[in-house]
This record gives sequence, C-alpha cells and structure tokens, in this order.
Amino acid sequence: MATKKDKEKKIFVLDTSVIIYNHNSIYSFSDNDVAIPITVLEELDNFKKGNDTKNFEAREFIRKMDALAGSYVLTEWINLGGRLGRFKVVMNGRGKLDAIKILGEDKPDHRIINSALALADEYPDRKVILVSKDINLRLKAKSLNLYSEDFETGKIKDVDSLYTGKSIINNVDVEVIDKLYSEGFCKPEDFLKNRKPIFNHYYILKNGKHSVLGYFNPISGVVDRVEKTSAYGIRPRNAEQIFALHALMNPEIKLVTLQGVAGTGKTLLALSGALEQKREFRQVYLARPIVPLSNKDIGYLPGDIKSKLNPYMEPLWDNLKMIQNQWDETDKEYKKITEMVDSEKLMITPLAYIRGRSLSNIFFIVDEAQNLTPHEIKTIITRAGENTKIVFTGDVFQIDTPYLDTQSNGLSYLIDKIRNNRLYAHITLEKGERSELANLANELL
Repeated sequence: MATKKDKEKKIFVLDTSVIIYNHNSIYSFSDNDVAIPITVLEELDNFKKGNDTKNFEAREFIRKMDALAGSYVLTEWINLGGRLGRFKVVMNGRGKLDAIKILGEDKPDHRIINSALALADEYPDRKVILVSKDINLRLKAKSLNLYSEDFETGKIKDVDSLYTGKSIINNVDVEVIDKLYSEGFCKPEDFLKNRKPIFNHYYILKNGKHSVLGYFNPISGVVDRVEKTSAYGIRPRNAEQIFALHALMNPEIKLVTLQGVAGTGKTLLALSGALEQKREFRQVYLARPIVPLSNKDIGYLPGDIKSKLNPYMEPLWDNLKMIQNQWDETDKEYKKITEMVDSEKLMITPLAYIRGRSLSNIFFIVDEAQNLTPHEIKTIITRAGENTKIVFTGDVFQIDTPYLDTQSNGLSYLIDKIRNNRLYAHITLEKGERSELANLANELL
C-alpha cells in the first residue's frame, strides 16, 4: 500500500521535447517519480538517426533507459538511484477523459496527454504533471484539467536582468580618470567604494565631459584602461564594440559571449578579432547551428548537401566578404583571406560538422548561439583543448528553434551561470551600427 510520503510525491510525465532538450532530464525531479509515455519512445526512435543535436539526445536517452532498465520490466517502477525517485514507461491508455476524442485527432501529442490522464486516474491521491517544452501541448493539457508545466532545468529566472558585462559609473573623481590616462590603471575601490568588482567586467567612468574606459583585470587585481584598437581593418564605433574587441583580443580570456540585436556587429567583430590573431591559432572555425525553415528538414531543399547548406552559411560569408573587401584584390590582406579559406585555415561550416573534432589550438566562433540548448553549449565548451578560444554570439530575443525561449536557450544560460570567472568575458551590444535604416527597424518595428 502507498504510504503518506509516497502520496505527497508528484508524478512527472515527460514529453518528447523535454528529452531532446536534455537527455538527462529524468534526473531533474528530486525524489518525485517520472513517467515516460510509450509514444515518446516511438518518437525518439524516429529521431535516433542523424547528426543534429536532437538525434544525439535521442540516442543518449535510449542508451540511458536501456542501462537503467537492466533486467527489470520498464512498465514497473524502477529506482533512479540515490535520493531520486522512480521511473517507468506508461503504455497508451485512456482515462475518464479521452484527448483523442475531445480534440478530434489521433496524434502523438494527444496520446501523450492520454497517458498522463490515465496516470491521474490510476493515482488519484497524487499530483500528475505533464512536462513539455511545447507551449501548445501544455495549453491542450490544461484545457483538459491536467496539470502542465515547462521543463525548468537550465532556465534562467529573469532575462531582463541578464548580465550585460559593462557598467556606466557617473560622478567619478576626475583624479581617478586622470590616473587611468596617466598610469594606465587604478584601484577598483577608487570608484566602486565597498562593492566587489566582477572579473573582466567593463566600465565607462564619467565626470561631466571627462570619461575613460576600463576593465577589471582579475590577474593584477586593478582596473586597466581600455584603449580603442582595430582588428584586421575593422575599427569599433562605440564603447561596447571597443570592449568586445578587447575581450576578443585578450589572450587571458578563453571564453567570450557577445549578445545583441541584429546590426550591432557581433559576428563581424568576432571574425575580425580571429583574423587579427590568425598566427596564434592553428585554425579559425566560424560555425552556426542549422535551424530548418518552417521546421522542415534541410532534405526538403533542392541540390546536394553543399547546395542545401549554402543559404544558412551565407550570412557568415557576408561578414568575411565585408572584411576582405576593405582591400583591393591585389592587396596581400585580401589574398591572405582567400588563402586561409582555400587551405582550410579558416573554415565556415555548420556546427554539426564540427561535433567530434578536436578543439585544440583553435579560435572557435559559434554564431546564432541562442538557438543552442544549455547542454549543447556545455558540450562545445568541454571539448576545448590547449590554446583554444571560444566565442558565442547571438540575440537571446531572436529564437528560431522550437522549444527554446529567451530564458531556456543556451546563450542566456551561459551568460547567467558563468559570469565572474577569470577566463570569461561578456558584452551586451545595444547600439546598432549597420545603418540608420536598420536602427530604425530595430527601434520602431
């Protein structure tokens, strides 16, 4: 018989979207029980082939289920180990309410809802909650009087207060500003008073018409002056871009994130910084995740694999061409970029083609990082070898991947979790520099 403590525990029913978001999701529910509808396993079987992250997550979860099951029957509760709860696979069933009949269609989502409804009937003393990254599925469940919620692991609380990497400090003593110009550094307590500085944080110090740029150096423990520099012909146009280029060019900073709307120069700065330091690294990788248009697989597109992928890589080539076209075709700088591409010293490629490669002695730029999950971000960073620098760029408010949002995408998660580390720097770019017309669209449309 069920004890009082057992009745207090919840039963979480996981949708397929949760599994392909994080294959370790079944370990995220403390001592509560976790149920996997058989329909989810059927959908994962369709996802298991391929090189995309969803395919990797599906395969890993299937292997994990097989290891956990051992000689047990999956339709019986199996302990997850430690202080965690139990899990089992639930077969297709229909409770007092039938989602297929009510919603008028027999589809996987409705069968998953039915599995949860059947569990709720089987365990009337326990709270059954359907967990899904699919908003529409959650709404359908709630319309059938079934508890439903988003998968919260890896989700930040408040994207509006996301770390920006920079601060404007007004009314700073003129002597402090003068000292930064004359000596190149000052103590953080000279303007922060009792506040503790954040590693690699950038500052705009002002007093009337006097101003200076600085950053807290975690190695020396002082605030160093940040000077305006160019990288492979690209000159920053505002303080944020100066900070971004400084972080990109600083050899002590191994991980950089640049967040901002379209036209703020994220990818262009990252690429120019990489080209400026080409002699310090064996290769420069510029990659981005493939997000199929209208959620259709790229197999729908005509042509061979190269033709299918070219439209997705074109924005990266545009940035490279912009840098290259600063010179004439006869100039050595122009020819050097062509040589780097031909010799694969510089590679622009889909992110899936990078997976599994060694990331030693590489300047690695990941564009559109907001379309990655926290687990994907972690996987990329953990592959970093000696003398590798990784840069993530993206706009956390421009999500193109289903089941991700401003709070649960990998870029937001990374910025929120890894701040104040001596190896990491972040800058939020707010001022658009593409054109007056682009700025107008960002501000008013």
